[in-house]
Amino acid sequence: MSAVEQQQAEPSPSSNSSNSFEVVEADTANKYEAVVPHWFYCKVIDSRERWIPFSRQDSEKLEEAHNSRKDDEQLVVPTEGGRYDVHLKKRLCCAMYWEEEVSEVRRCTWFYKGDKDNKYIPYSESFSEELEETYMIAITLDEWKKKLESPTREIIILHNPKLMVHYHPVTTSDDWGSTPTEQGRPRTVKRGVENISADIPCVNDFRNVSLSMLQAHFKKAQEEQQIGRVEFLPVNWHSPLHSTGVDVDLERITLPSINRLRHFINDTILDVFFYNSSTYCQTIVDTVASEMNRLYRLFLQRNPDFKGGVSIAGHSLGSLILFDLLTNQKDSSEDEDGTKEVSQMAAYEQGDVGGVKETLKKLELSEYCSVFEKERLDMQALALCTEKDLKDMGIPLGPRMKILHYIRTKEETQDAQQQAHVPAGNDDKSEDAPKPESGSSPQLGSSRSMKDGRKHQYLDVGLGQVSANYPQLIYKPEIFFAFGSPIGMFLTVRGVKRIDPNYSLPTCKGFFNIFHPFDPVAYRIEPMIVPDLEFEPMLLPHHKGRKRMHLELKEGLTRMGMDLKNNLLGSLRIAWQSFTRSPLLAMEAAATENEAETSLEKQTVHSDMRPEEPAATLKEAAAPVNVGMLNGGHRIDYVLQEKPIESFNEYLFALQGHLCYWESEDTVLLILKEIYQTQGVTLDQPLQ
Repeated sequence: MSAVEQQQAEPSPSSNSSNSFEVVEADTANKYEAVVPHWFYCKVIDSRERWIPFSRQDSEKLEEAHNSRKDDEQLVVPTEGGRYDVHLKKRLCCAMYWEEEVSEVRRCTWFYKGDKDNKYIPYSESFSEELEETYMIAITLDEWKKKLESPTREIIILHNPKLMVHYHPVTTSDDWGSTPTEQGRPRTVKRGVENISADIPCVNDFRNVSLSMLQAHFKKAQEEQQIGRVEFLPVNWHSPLHSTGVDVDLERITLPSINRLRHFINDTILDVFFYNSSTYCQTIVDTVASEMNRLYRLFLQRNPDFKGGVSIAGHSLGSLILFDLLTNQKDSSEDEDGTKEVSQMAAYEQGDVGGVKETLKKLELSEYCSVFEKERLDMQALALCTEKDLKDMGIPLGPRMKILHYIRTKEETQDAQQQAHVPAGNDDKSEDAPKPESGSSPQLGSSRSMKDGRKHQYLDVGLGQVSANYPQLIYKPEIFFAFGSPIGMFLTVRGVKRIDPNYSLPTCKGFFNIFHPFDPVAYRIEPMIVPDLEFEPMLLPHHKGRKRMHLELKEGLTRMGMDLKNNLLGSLRIAWQSFTRSPLLAMEAAATENEAETSLEKQTVHSDMRPEEPAATLKEAAAPVNVGMLNGGHRIDYVLQEKPIESFNEYLFALQGHLCYWESEDTVLLILKEIYQTQGVTLDQPLQ
């Protein structure tokens, strides 16, 4: 029973009647409720500032830290899964795994609509507090038409809780000076993030697509805490390459016509020529490997309890760079005596820098020992350092050159020693080297014999490939995903005719080649392993199950057309045979009537059987195919299902087909499925 009903049921003295009236009045009046803040960060997009909301989880984390440790000058809050750090007191957001402009952070409660793109812009925190205080007084006393002037001399008027407007500053002059007036088109003012159209969080990137797929297809494993989320970290190699000044040189020789297309070519296709250039190839592989190792070290530093695996993905030329890098990795799981070696990452974690001290002493650079001890660099990590790494550590130019020359000389000496003990597969002068048969074509992934009789895999990609000293990764990737990849084309152009079915990447046991059917840059891999057999790539299941409806309809119509064609041809064949048959005597016709009927039945049965041939063909296509060990004995080529609108014109959507992977739920789901399968976790419901 409410307070009002209690008062009516039990009459009270007049002194309490006024109290009863006050209760009713308080209930019917507008009650003030404090606004719930949401945290935003500012990005400059197309030369314009955009305020983007943090996810609800990150915003709540920032708000909690703001309320509990307001006076902590050094308070840092990790956001976006640890990819960004927010320095709360400075109100700055910094990227941790890549270079990016520092973003302003704001605790937002009041917003106004922009004048050009209709995006809501938050007021400053101090002015938002002033607006909130004015709003509280207005709603409590029910006194509106409140007018405020912002620090930029703009006018904000609170007409009522549903109508609040913002005017540009238009000044008028009088004897007392200039004053702002409420002129021009008003802009809407909103209180609280729930009243504006803000995507929290934005869902158009690869990482957030994976989170939605995780919730949809691995909910059971999540609830049972069998799995964590998958983090995606970008490896940036394009910017360092184009910071060499070559873009300026290209701009001078680029024709002014078809401007957008020429700039697209300069930014993308030109990288292919860079990679095939001896001048830039080494820079590219060094940058990629160094960045991959740096990201891994930094991730372990920020997540010391991490015990999961690492997989890598490359798009377009990036996939070729990764493929070349992986084919040139050295598997250190066994040394020549068959004993296990300490992994590179284990050595890094142990911080064994004794060898580094001896090296620096030998080079007369002992004064830099403390720098290397601070970075916990051992000899294996030192061997992976580039000049940029040493420069970032504060090592001067002269000592940098000494160290890099020593590393390069040591590697060349080791390679020479290995060649002296292990015959190269293409060296005909070596007595242990297998001699190629006459007429045989170059093959990727042959095996060579060691003197102790053991077999080791090697990859001969020297045909047409620019010579480079490939750096070593400090971890072994579990799976390599290639999106829209030209690997098959490049291997063919390099002269590789066939991939040995027994070949696998030295340090990575999984390899998936994923492509859109209209992607002009993508090529298959499996026909290079099984060249004598024609078969289709694996169709990637739709993330909601089954095939897309237009593909099922297309397949059904194709089958129906095949059936009609076969039935028509069968009927025409029978009619033609009847027309061309030699005349028979009446007596012979009577005698052979039964035989003719039997023959006709056989022909009819034969014509009825022919429509089944496409089904048999489909069964043969769906039969298991042995595509070698490049993906551990599993299929390699996976094709996405095109969207209905894309089926109308393949050429129109070719460029989109090459760029679709980062927003493809089907691609993300395959990645998650394969990664979690290494941990024994499967989908909640198998996809049909």
